[in-house]
Amino acid sequence: MSDRSPRIEDMNDRSREVFRRVVEGYLETGAPVGSRTLTRHMSEKVSAATIRNTMQDLEHLGLLGSPHVSAGRIPTQTGLRMFVDGLLEVGDLEADDRRRIDQSMHESDGDVTSLLDRVGHALSGITHGASLVLTPKHEAPIKHVEFVSLSTDRALVVLVFADGHVENRIFTPPPGQTPSSMREAANFLNAIAGGHTLRELAGVISREIAARRREIDRLAADLVESGLATWVNPGEQGERLIVRGRGNLLSGPGEEADLDLVRSLFDDLERKRDIAQFLDLAEEGDGVRIFIGSENKLFSLSGSSLVVSPYMNADRKIIGAVGVIGPTRLNYGRIVPIVDYTAQLVGRLVSDRS
Repeated sequence: MSDRSPRIEDMNDRSREVFRRVVEGYLETGAPVGSRTLTRHMSEKVSAATIRNTMQDLEHLGLLGSPHVSAGRIPTQTGLRMFVDGLLEVGDLEADDRRRIDQSMHESDGDVTSLLDRVGHALSGITHGASLVLTPKHEAPIKHVEFVSLSTDRALVVLVFADGHVENRIFTPPPGQTPSSMREAANFLNAIAGGHTLRELAGVISREIAARRREIDRLAADLVESGLATWVNPGEQGERLIVRGRGNLLSGPGEEADLDLVRSLFDDLERKRDIAQFLDLAEEGDGVRIFIGSENKLFSLSGSSLVVSPYMNADRKIIGAVGVIGPTRLNYGRIVPIVDYTAQLVGRLVSDRS
């Protein structure tokens, strides 16, 4: 098997049709598709044995899998991704789906939160999946920040804005964070947050990191020049300052103090890097994408897919997103236009009501 990922363009017509029909059959029924079933639907008359050989080739490429011995085939996650990217035929929005989406928008009052609640409820009902609605990002100055650890790989950031608005966002924290380090990060942010928006606060942190970096360089240079220390991987994320002959430092109290200061500065720099990552994760939004199976890092759910689309304000700036979560055998061709239409409609209505 080649190291290069298989491509639709590399398949011959028969392989492409067998692959497409297996995936479409699986998405429709959720069951493995067998060679005898395909013989009744192929555009050319071929034997079940020929189709089985083609299926085996596709399995060797990592595009199909066989859940049981002598059973039909189902697409792998790689196969589903290839199908979505290269063969998915997105249908037009059905009139009944459009009517139900429009109705959910018009029945809500002037409150944006109420509108988004109804959008989520409508999406769930129409698609029979779970809905995802990310609310517009708030650009007012930050008054208070709080980080709450939910598990080793999930945390909640509570943002209180100067105008009284409160937002909760779930994100994946940088590796190795503890509840204590998160409290420390929040305390630091609250000390400098006054009057700054989230975007501005990220710039303040970047300047702090640069200032610490310069201070470390100056002090460390003195230690290196004196022959007491040497840099390993300078300028990289894993850089270290290795101290030679630590016993000799006992006779130089000034140098010991310098070393302690460098150590303290490194600790400070690492905290600020972590804080900068916290801010990036709290700020980032989702683009128009389909996440399949383990690609869906946001929820860490096995065997699920997410179809998500951003919505924009009048200035064409992404302010939130709507989406649908369900099993990997989602009817992508139907759900993509539903999510896309809903996102466009929400963007217009949120802009009007803001």
